[in-house]
Amino acid sequence: MPVQIQYQPDDICVLRIGGILKRSEFGAEQNALARKIDMGSKPRLLVILENFEGWERGADWNDLDFLISHGGKIHKIAIIAEPRWETLALAFAGAGFRRAPVKFFPSAELEQARSWLAE
Repeated sequence: MPVQIQYQPDDICVLRIGGILKRSEFGAEQNALARKIDMGSKPRLLVILENFEGWERGADWNDLDFLISHGGKIHKIAIIAEPRWETLALAFAGAGFRRAPVKFFPSAELEQARSWLAE
């Protein structure tokens, strides 16, 4: 499964990622999210890694344009995945470097993640 984004009420954006995350697919979803932000959205991201296998090797993951131009308008980021991905997923999301709080939840804690996003 590639990257899929679903927009829900209250500025909740559910981003589902499976398999190997490809830079091109991720970039396309970033562009879509940027358009929503430009229209006034302050998204709360619910990132769900399902059957996740990691990031595309050799891709340019150092592009910070989205983070610089739109990252400050993201309200919160909750990441749900198997515990083995916690450190890498938090680093990839820029936890500690962005204004928005970023929190990791194990796969079984979807409802807790949704509650945290709603706070």
